[in-house]
Amino acid sequence: MTDKEIQDIYQSEGGQIQAFNLIVREFSQRLYWHLRELVMSHENADDLLQNTFMKAWKALPGFRWESGLYTWLYRIATNEAFTFLKKERLGNKFSLTPYETRLANWLEADSYFKGDTIQLLLQQQVAQLPDRQRAIFSMRYFQEMEYADIAKILDSNPDAVKASYSLAYRKIEKALKESGM
Repeated sequence: MTDKEIQDIYQSEGGQIQAFNLIVREFSQRLYWHLRELVMSHENADDLLQNTFMKAWKALPGFRWESGLYTWLYRIATNEAFTFLKKERLGNKFSLTPYETRLANWLEADSYFKGDTIQLLLQQQVAQLPDRQRAIFSMRYFQEMEYADIAKILDSNPDAVKASYSLAYRKIEKALKESGM
């Protein structure tokens, strides 16, 4: 469905719940995988997806419908992930294992991860990136988003997003070459 069709349903008498259910149905899978690429864990991604939709439901009456639902929801989800990662990092400040390494290690222990050795290595290298850079890399590389859309989601500009993606790509490429892939 288009944003306009969902908006029409939302603004019709008694259509708010139906419109929200359509939003959840339309965006759940993409948002889940976006969150999963940022936090690396199925359980955490699932929790963050629920938080994203709860925040969206509360904020929907104030949504102006001028921006796309897609970028609005991605912004909420990304901010949820960044907040979660920041809390995790602070909560594990005294751990001997860096948080990024633990993120990467979750993949190996995750029964939901179905990738091969190369995919695992790629995901582990992505997990080593700083949060914002990981988000940019994931949105561009895995989800094939346009730089302009990523910039809207992250409240940035396309040139900064391109530069960050390029840097992330080079880091991952270097790490994969060093590992013999």
